Amino acid sequence: MKNKVSSYRRIVVKIGSSLLVEQASGLKHNWLRSLLEDIASLKKSGCDILVVSSGAIALGRNVLGLSTGILKLEENQAAAAVGQISLAGLFSSGLDRHGIRAGQILLTYGDTEERRRYLNARATVETLLELGAVPVINENDTVATGEIRYGDNDRLAARVATMMGADLLILLSDIDGLYNAPPADNPQASLIGDVPVITSKIEAMAGDAGTQLSRGGMKTKIIAARIATENGTAMVITSGKDNNPLKALEEGASHTYFHARENPRSARKKWIAGQLQTKGQITIDEGAIAALKNGKSLLPAGVAKLEGDFCRGDMISIATHAGIVIGQGVIAFDAEDASKIIGKRSADIEGILGYAGRSELVHRDDMILKEILADKDNA
Repeated sequence: MKNKVSSYRRIVVKIGSSLLVEQASGLKHNWLRSLLEDIASLKKSGCDILVVSSGAIALGRNVLGLSTGILKLEENQAAAAVGQISLAGLFSSGLDRHGIRAGQILLTYGDTEERRRYLNARATVETLLELGAVPVINENDTVATGEIRYGDNDRLAARVATMMGADLLILLSDIDGLYNAPPADNPQASLIGDVPVITSKIEAMAGDAGTQLSRGGMKTKIIAARIATENGTAMVITSGKDNNPLKALEEGASHTYFHARENPRSARKKWIAGQLQTKGQITIDEGAIAALKNGKSLLPAGVAKLEGDFCRGDMISIATHAGIVIGQGVIAFDAEDASKIIGKRSADIEGILGYAGRSELVHRDDMILKEILADKDNA
């Protein structure tokens, strides 16, 4: 790594099941305490920390006496139900000793892909961070309709990292990085410390999982690296076997570092610009155009009319009175409510709708403008 861990503004830390839970004896209490010490230290240095923790099923199956063999789906889900509440309590009490609050977030992949749920999840997590808490995130395995695979949390961590604009994702694993061959099979295998770009050759180096409690393996970690780096988040794979793994990484422990291809903001703007279809159009006045040009959000007062049957979280086009589309963005209100507040002051929204809502129709972070208007912040 070119920079110390503590130099990053926002960090997502993913914990593998095998690091947190022993199949025979259950939770590794000393290891978890040491990790929470590291998190508290990074918080004190000014970092936002998010945790994506596997281990709910592994912990629950141990508590329920389901420690051996392959479980049925309903047994996995029962184990998750017991494990999630235990895991949340452990993080809450452990961080509380450092004067830090924890908040539990249970997500599915749909929550990070469907725009309205994505916005709600992002707003909740962002609020927790603003309040100084550490969000502890897990996949909502108790309601999964397909087979539960522990390795899915690698990809979930990558999606959380890009959703929250993190600049570093750390995958704590039972191996210290990516090797050019599976080290368990080839004693001559060497660690690849730096990956500027994920190529087909890099992908071919990924092996299979090695333990029952941790089934993701290197393959899902490389998939996570692609998700993260292509959307502006650097990623590290490092060993979490020993106590204080984040401190060890800060002090130069071996790892593989995957470079981010671009910063989180421009990556998100590109995604908005190129991957979603618009569900409606809003026409704005000259004052709003000037505000957008200066990097401001789009407020209701600057909107003259709207078209389309859209819902909160849908993509809409932004046009001038002449019908020229100058951008697009994610709308913060349903069409019915938006039609009631256009042309009005943000301070009047609650009185009109009966609830506060958001002060902007389209936030600047959820908007892309055409080159004729875009400044460096909106490009």
